[in-house]
Amino acid sequence: METTLRGVGVSHGVAIGEVRHMGTAVLEPPAKQIPAEDAEREQGRARQAVDAVAADLIARGNLAGGEAQAVLEAQALMAQDPELMADVERRVAVGSTAERAVYDAFAAYRELLANAGEYLAGRVADLDDVRNRIVARLLGVPMPGVPDSDEPYVLVARDLAPADTALLDPALVLGFVTEEGGPTSHSAILARALGVPAVVALPGAGELSEGTVIAVDGSTGEIFVNPSDEKKVQLEASAAERRAALAASTGPGATADGHKVPLLANVGGPADVPAAVEAGAEGVGLFRTEFLFLDDSKSAPSVEKQVGAYRQVLEAFPEGRVVVRVLDAGADKPLDFLTPSDEPNPALGVRGLRTLLDHPEVLRTQLTALAKAAEGLPVHLEVMAPMVADRSDAKAFADACRDAGLHAKFGAMVEIPSAALRARSILQEVEFLSLGTNDLAQYTFAADRQVGAVSRLQDPWQPALLDLVALSADAAKAEGKSCGVCGEAASDPLLACVLTGLGVTSLSMGAASIPYVRATLAKHTLAQCERAAAAARATDTADEARTAARAVLSGE
Repeated sequence: METTLRGVGVSHGVAIGEVRHMGTAVLEPPAKQIPAEDAEREQGRARQAVDAVAADLIARGNLAGGEAQAVLEAQALMAQDPELMADVERRVAVGSTAERAVYDAFAAYRELLANAGEYLAGRVADLDDVRNRIVARLLGVPMPGVPDSDEPYVLVARDLAPADTALLDPALVLGFVTEEGGPTSHSAILARALGVPAVVALPGAGELSEGTVIAVDGSTGEIFVNPSDEKKVQLEASAAERRAALAASTGPGATADGHKVPLLANVGGPADVPAAVEAGAEGVGLFRTEFLFLDDSKSAPSVEKQVGAYRQVLEAFPEGRVVVRVLDAGADKPLDFLTPSDEPNPALGVRGLRTLLDHPEVLRTQLTALAKAAEGLPVHLEVMAPMVADRSDAKAFADACRDAGLHAKFGAMVEIPSAALRARSILQEVEFLSLGTNDLAQYTFAADRQVGAVSRLQDPWQPALLDLVALSADAAKAEGKSCGVCGEAASDPLLACVLTGLGVTSLSMGAASIPYVRATLAKHTLAQCERAAAAARATDTADEARTAARAVLSGE
């Protein structure tokens, strides 16, 4: 009998196949005492296992490239955290086996994160994955992870670790469904990059029986259990229609009546450029430079290394627009040489621009490298600061750019509600705004972007979030300046129309989403987008906003 479940669709497309569950987590090692003379040997085993797991994560990252590489490299740093290793060795010294010491040390660190307001819940999932891999290696059992299968399937899991998501084979994994996660979780972002249909935050996903046939609609978030032949035909026809529309859609982004909406790509470095160019990106709307810094959390990369990476991206878009976000460190992207280790709540502490203003030499070095990278190139370079709270922040950043001799437009990211509320004031100091809707939603609703339990508040269709977007866009229009969106909200084709109707002047997203957004915008006029935006803002919930906008755009 066909039944329908609903989660959060985070990656477009339809997948129909049998359920296969993620491998189970490592069992808890037995607590047994070792003789004192074995302690040194056990400590050596622990160090070897940690180094091997870190090397494996880095190797997986090198194979995956792009955003996945940065996430996996961050996990490798987590595995080799010196404080964790010291705790493991201390536990071994008092009689624990290497595997039990690792298990208990990671459990203690996990509790610390959980008690810090759960802002780092996404990091907790990553931490669990690192622990499982180290313990599995010490026990000599298979690593937890994606199941072996000769036939294509739909992967179901409580959550997916970045190490698993990054190397999914789309030829075998038709799509995936998770019980945890949200629209802006690591798994969701990587799924979009891979082009794998995905639904997250589905209550009871783990209860789907192995081998059950399900249909996953990554656009609507619907899961059809034991779909009828009629439903399969309907879904496959819809998917074919979407593919045909994508193939027919080329050129710059624009509405049906010719209103231009530049479609830009979010990139983490040179490895992401080919996909962006292939998708027809008109430039880069968000160059996440922190991924370059994650290669070594102990020190900043040299000017020469930065120049090389920046220039590769700038050269790929001659005459195009490339918007570079300066280092966004702190919170879930800690760097040993910059970020405090004892903040009670890193999300509300020293991160983003605040970190750079505390370490002006790091900011100046990065701005100098950007200036050198752009020399002699016809690209339109724009540089923006993350986590700008007010006009004072914006002025400090603009002054730093001028002092470094940078010839570019200076901008501010709107990720904090105060920046949206005072956008016109901030625009007295900078030349453009860029809305980071992921963090803006997180701070507006006090809802961690990695926690599935509050995913409804992370939904970018929330009317309150749309209100803040409108405030920012109106302020930019009044000042004759631009206001783009570079958060994951831009990757939703229907929402892209609403954002256009709110007055947003450009949209930046993962490369895989660009064709979908381009095709959808081309179907609707600016006036229709404006009416859809007004209808969405007139509602009280995200679901109502989505339904209202869809009704306007479909002519219902």
